[in-house]
Amino acid sequence: KKAASFLFFSYNSQEKKNHKYLPKTKLSFKPIFEMGFFFFLFILTISSLTSSMASHNLQSPHLLDLYIRDYTLKSLDNTVKTGTLHSVPLPENFSGIDVDTARFRCGSLRRYGASVKEFHVGVGVSLNPCAERIVIIRQNLGSNWSSIYFNNYRLTGYQLVSSILGILAYNSGNNSSSSSPVPFEVGISAGEKPITIDFRNSTRMGNDTRMRPICASFERDGRVTLAKEISPLICSVLRQGHFGLVVEEPEPVELRKKERPWKVAIGSAIGAAIGAFLLGLLLVAMFVRVKKRTRMEELEIRAYEEEALQVSMVGHVRAPTAPGTRTMPSIEHEYLPPSRRR
Repeated sequence: KKAASFLFFSYNSQEKKNHKYLPKTKLSFKPIFEMGFFFFLFILTISSLTSSMASHNLQSPHLLDLYIRDYTLKSLDNTVKTGTLHSVPLPENFSGIDVDTARFRCGSLRRYGASVKEFHVGVGVSLNPCAERIVIIRQNLGSNWSSIYFNNYRLTGYQLVSSILGILAYNSGNNSSSSSPVPFEVGISAGEKPITIDFRNSTRMGNDTRMRPICASFERDGRVTLAKEISPLICSVLRQGHFGLVVEEPEPVELRKKERPWKVAIGSAIGAAIGAFLLGLLLVAMFVRVKKRTRMEELEIRAYEEEALQVSMVGHVRAPTAPGTRTMPSIEHEYLPPSRRR
């Protein structure tokens, strides 16, 4: 019994020790769970921000311009020479967009103009407002982003056949007259010569000469202005903005199939009307002929009924007959011939 009680006491004391240290063992896993929970929340937050960012890009072309502006101005530094064009790296979620930028002096740009990739700014351009320097940002939205940009404008009956090219200007940021750190957009208006855009390296038409492209200017207020080319695949504009080439959409095959039964129905109706008219003429002619024949039969019947002569059948023919009569002879002269003597 003493041995059994000793063993029971030692077992209880060991169990109490285990219970004493057990909470410490549980607390050691709590930081790990908390770190995993916060990491999960971080992933959800990043994904939601990315999706909201993509949705904003889809819904607002102007918001896309602001994103590109911010990344472009952050990439500029004092080592970039004035008038030198350099490429702007964009994040992966803007893949497919090609952006180049250059810094210009306002006076030099007015006097000499400039060429920024596909854009050629002519001499005498007007910049408003511009104190000393501006930053020109050239955009090539590529095929995917151009389609997204184009779908925000309700241009029915046309399809996009080129990448959308954009040219925008902002204050350089180090102007002495700029009291606000937020960059503002500078208006570019053509002067003596218009701003020309060369789409020869950004069109998807190939060598198809049957389609005649039209220059499209995408305005900020949602309108689209269409104009003719000044030469093949070259457009001219009067201000900054976004531009592309569009062509009229071909007539869908379904509409053609729908129009054919309509034409067949009209032709069938016309043919049926002509057939009904001819059938009516035929019926009228037959009616006149039958009526004339009936009239002749009535006249014959009346003639037979009013005749004084008797009618008898001779074979299969009805023929009028008269009763046999003999005219009595009469002496014209009372002369008797002498009788012969015997």
